[in-house]
Amino acid sequence: MAISKTRKQSNVNKVAASKSAPAKVAVKSHAGASQEVVRARAYELYESRGNENGQDKQDWFHAEQELLAR
Repeated sequence: MAISKTRKQSNVNKVAASKSAPAKVAVKSHAGASQEVVRARAYELYESRGNENGQDKQDWFHAEQELLAR
């Protein structure tokens, strides 16, 4: 049985969200910004906090908000 593309991507996103640093995913977000760009900015935020784990979702959200504001 084949898994739909959307379901596969959902599974990839769940795995990526479970790791301390966001994974590289080559898809477009709802706002048109590449998730790779969001990932890179989220990682910069992670590093600016001294590589402190546990705030990956907040880093991702802030990175998206910064990029949407441009």
